[in-house]
Amino acid sequence: MNNPQLHPVLTNASYATVILPLAAPKPYTYLVSEEQLLTLQVGMRVEVQFGRSKLYAALVIGLHKEAPKAYKPKPILSLIDQTPVVLPQQIELWKWIASYYCCTLGEVMNAALPAGLKLASETRIVISPIFDDNFEGLSDKEYMIAEALRIQNELSIDDVRKILGQKTVYPLITRLLDRKLLYLKEELKTSYKPKIVRCVRLQEPYRSAPDRLEEAFELLSRSTRQVETLMAFIQLDRDKEHIRRQELYKMAQVDSGVIDAIVKKGVFEAYERNISRLGSYDKDLIESHQLSAQQERALVEIRTSFKYKEVCLLHGVTGSGKTRVYIELIQEALDQEEQVLYLLPEIALTAQIVGRLQRIFGDQIAVYHSRLNNNERVELWRKVLAGSPIILGARSSLFLPFRKLRLIIVDEEHDTSFKQMEPAPRYNARDTAIYLAHLQGAKVLLGTATPAIESYHNALKQKYALVEMKERFGGLQLPETITVDALNELKKKLNHSHFTSVLIKELKAALERGEQAILFQNRRGYAPTLRCKVCNWHSECVQCDVSLTYHKFTDRLRCHYCGYSTPVQKTCPACGSHELSLRGFGTEKIEDELQLLLPDARIARMDFDTVKGKHAHARLINEFEERRLDVLVGTQMVTKGLDFDNVGVVGVLSADQLLQFPDFRSSERAFQLITQVSGRAGRKNKRGKVIIQAFKLDHPIIREVQNNAYTSFFHRELEERKLFAYPPFSRLIKITLKHRKPEVVNEATKLFTEMIKSRLGKRVKGPAIPGIPRIRNYFLLDILVKLETNPKALRTAKQIIAEAGKMMQSQPGFSTVRLIVDVDPN
Repeated sequence: MNNPQLHPVLTNASYATVILPLAAPKPYTYLVSEEQLLTLQVGMRVEVQFGRSKLYAALVIGLHKEAPKAYKPKPILSLIDQTPVVLPQQIELWKWIASYYCCTLGEVMNAALPAGLKLASETRIVISPIFDDNFEGLSDKEYMIAEALRIQNELSIDDVRKILGQKTVYPLITRLLDRKLLYLKEELKTSYKPKIVRCVRLQEPYRSAPDRLEEAFELLSRSTRQVETLMAFIQLDRDKEHIRRQELYKMAQVDSGVIDAIVKKGVFEAYERNISRLGSYDKDLIESHQLSAQQERALVEIRTSFKYKEVCLLHGVTGSGKTRVYIELIQEALDQEEQVLYLLPEIALTAQIVGRLQRIFGDQIAVYHSRLNNNERVELWRKVLAGSPIILGARSSLFLPFRKLRLIIVDEEHDTSFKQMEPAPRYNARDTAIYLAHLQGAKVLLGTATPAIESYHNALKQKYALVEMKERFGGLQLPETITVDALNELKKKLNHSHFTSVLIKELKAALERGEQAILFQNRRGYAPTLRCKVCNWHSECVQCDVSLTYHKFTDRLRCHYCGYSTPVQKTCPACGSHELSLRGFGTEKIEDELQLLLPDARIARMDFDTVKGKHAHARLINEFEERRLDVLVGTQMVTKGLDFDNVGVVGVLSADQLLQFPDFRSSERAFQLITQVSGRAGRKNKRGKVIIQAFKLDHPIIREVQNNAYTSFFHRELEERKLFAYPPFSRLIKITLKHRKPEVVNEATKLFTEMIKSRLGKRVKGPAIPGIPRIRNYFLLDILVKLETNPKALRTAKQIIAEAGKMMQSQPGFSTVRLIVDVDPN
C-alpha cells in the first residue's frame, strides 16, 4: 500500500532574521538550511528573494528557532560571505540609531555599508578597465561572465543569472569583485580608475642569478646611459621590492627610451602593478615636537578624567595645540595595540590633518569619507575589520567595523556638519560617537575652541569632564580684533564696494609684509538676487520658494537647493523694464572685486563651487600653505580648524548676516563661526589682526567675539534658552510633512497635529510654514515638539509620533504624504 501524501513538518528548523538595504519597517525572517547552518554567522551577507522576483544581499542580525507567525518564510538562497563583514557591536549601534533617530534598520544599513557590499537585482557590473583578456585561473562560470562582459560591456545581475542558467549568483559575483575582475557600474560613473604603477625588474636569468649581472653589463656596455641606469636600478633594488619607472628616471637621469632599450635587450622586464587605492606613506617619519607645560597639564587632566568619566571636553583656544595632545593620546592607544577613531566635521580638514598625522604615524592611518569611491570604501572597510589602528574621517566613519576601539576624538565637536540631514538616518555623529564608545568600552574626547552650548553645559554639570587650554602654543597672543562700522563708512563714502577702508588698508599692509589673508563671507555665488528697480520683481526658482543666485563664472542663475539653473533675464518678465540689478554679494563677487583692488595679489576662492573635485580641497589648501596664494576667500570651509603659519589678516565681511537667521541657535553659530575664522590669524610667528565689518556693532555677540569671552557668551545664551525652554533645558523633535499639493499637506498636517496634541498637549508647537515653504516642488509644514529632558518622555513622544504617522498615512488621500522626523534638530 502506497504511503499517503502528507504535508512536510519542519520539526527542528532554523531561521535567520535579516535586514535589507531598504526602508522596510522591520527585519524579516528567512529559513536556513541545515547545510547553511554549519557556516552561517551573524554579520554575514546572504542572498534572499524579497517580493515576487527581486533579490538582495541581506545582512543576518540573528539566528533562532522561532518561525514567523504572520507569513511563511522563504529560504535563504545562498551565503555570500565566508566570515562576517559586520560585527555584533555594529548591529547594536545600528539598532540604537534606528530607535533614537526614528528610522528603520534598513535605512541605517544603507547609510552604513559601502555600495560594494550591497547587491541587488538591478545592480549592473562592468569588466575591470585593466582586464587584459587573460582568462587563466577562471572557473568555467567565471569565464562565461567575463566573456559576456567583453561582448556586451555591462550586465545586470539578472543577466548573469540567465547566462549561467542558475538563480544563485551573488557568491560568484562577490569573488570576482574581490579579485578586481569586475566593478560596479556606479564606480566608473564616479571616474573610478584602479591605481596602477609602472615598474621594472630584472629578467631571467639575471633575476634569480645575480652573479650573472656581469653579462648584463657587457650586453649594455655600448651605451653609457644604459649602464648607468642598470647601476641605479641595483642601488634602488637594495631597499625596495618594487621599483617604479618614475623612480628610475629620477635616479638615473634618463627618459623612457633608455629603459625601453634595456627591456628590448632582455635585461629589464616592464610590468604594471595594481596597488592599493588607499595609498601609502613612504616618506621618513618625524618625531612630535616637545609638549608645552600647558599641553602636559592637559594630558594629565584628560588621563585622570578618563578614570571616572567616559567623555572629556577639551576646551582650548584656537592655536593652543590641541592636535598635539591628540597625537600623544593616539600614541598611547597604539602602544596598547588598540584602535583610535579621529572624527572631523568636513573633508576640507582631512588633507591638512592627514598630512600632519602621517608624518608621525605613517601608514597606520586610514582615511574614510564621502569622496572615496565604492571600491576604496570596501577596501578600507576590510582594512578596519583587520584591525587598522588609526581611522580618520567624517561622520560616516562611525559605521566602520572596529574590533578594539579604545579612543574616539571628536575634533571641532560643535560643528553642525556632524549632523546628517538627508536622507535618514538623521543622526548626530558627536552623540552617536558617545554611544559607540559605550558599546566598545572606549573613551571620548571632544575638542573645540567654541564648545556647543549643550556640551559645555554637560561639562559644568559634571556629566562630562572639562579640561581647558586658555593660552596659545608658544605664548603667542590671540589676534587683535578690530570692529568696523560699515554703515558709518558707507555714509562717509570711505568704503570700496563691500570692503571698508580699514580692511583694504590692513590687506595691503599684510601683503607688503609678505603675509597672507583670509576673507570670510558665508554666501557663495556672485549675487544672491536679481531684482527689478521698477516693480521690485526678483528671480525665483521654479521648484523652490527661494531667490536664484547669480554665478558670474557660468553667467547663469542657480538655485542652491535643487540645482535648477536658467540664463540671466535681460528684461523684467513682470513689467518689461530693462532696469535689472544684482543685489547682495557672495564669495565669487568678493574674489572678482578684490582682484581690481589688489591687482598684484594671487587670489583664490574656497566654496562649494570650487572644491567639487575629489582632490580640489587638498590642492587649494596646499597652494595656500605653500604661499602660492596671497588671499583665500571662502565660506564656512575656511573657518574649520585649518592651520596656516603666515596669515596676518582675517576679514569677516558681513557679520550681520550671521545674526539674522530666525533660529534659536543663530547667536551660537555666529559666535562659533566668527571665533573660528578669527583663529586662523597669527598662529605661528606673531599676533594677527581680525577685521569684523558690521552695520550694527552693538550686538552682544560681536562684543563677546572681540573680547574672546566664551564664558560670558555661554551664560548669557544659557539664560535666554532657559527663559524660552530650549536645549539644554528641553529636548526637541522637529516633524516635517511634505507633499506636491498644498491642500493635501495642509489637511494631512491638521489631522496629524490633532492626533499628537491630544496626547502631548502644549508640548506640540505649530504647525507652521518654514522659512522656505517649498523645495523641489514639495510644499512643507513644520511641527515642533518640545519635551522634558528625561529619556522616558522622549521615548513616549517618539512612539506617539510613529503611531500618529501610520494612522495619518492610512487615511484616504494621505498615503503619499512624506513624514520626516528629526530628533535633536540642528
